[in-house]
Amino acid sequence: MSEKNENEFCNEKKFSSFFLDNSTLLFNYIFYKCGNTDLSNDIVQEAFIKIWKNCAKVIPNKAKSFLFTIATNLFLNEYAKSTVIINYKNTPKKDYTNESPEFLLEEKEFEAKLQKAISNLSEPQRIAFLMNRIDGKKYREIAELLGISIKTVEKRIHNALVNLRKEIDVF
Repeated sequence: MSEKNENEFCNEKKFSSFFLDNSTLLFNYIFYKCGNTDLSNDIVQEAFIKIWKNCAKVIPNKAKSFLFTIATNLFLNEYAKSTVIINYKNTPKKDYTNESPEFLLEEKEFEAKLQKAISNLSEPQRIAFLMNRIDGKKYREIAELLGISIKTVEKRIHNALVNLRKEIDVF
């Protein structure tokens, strides 16, 4: 590949001419493969972008076959992706669990007990506890947000845990 060939193909006017000569042909080729106008346009555009980015490596008399190879590979990649998506959509959804009905009932009862116990906490305890356990905030962050000391946050969360243990009788 000579320096002259590289410069010729990387020239915008030459490339524009190459684009105009081949874009419709490439679009039709891809459209016949997939039957989707939008996908065909996307693949044509992407193929020409790849050719332009690698213009220094392209041999001008082999540019057309290189372009069609790139477009075919892009189409095959899209086809593979769509096949995976279709297969995923067609897989039956799991509507059962391996847990026993007793376990599921106990889980619901425990959740109800926990919700009731949390609602019975004093407001300051509940706020500090939920900010720590649900929002994942550190004691320092809670203290800054509520405008209280870290020791006060520690005390509120400790008292909340003590009250929850008493009320639930599980811990």
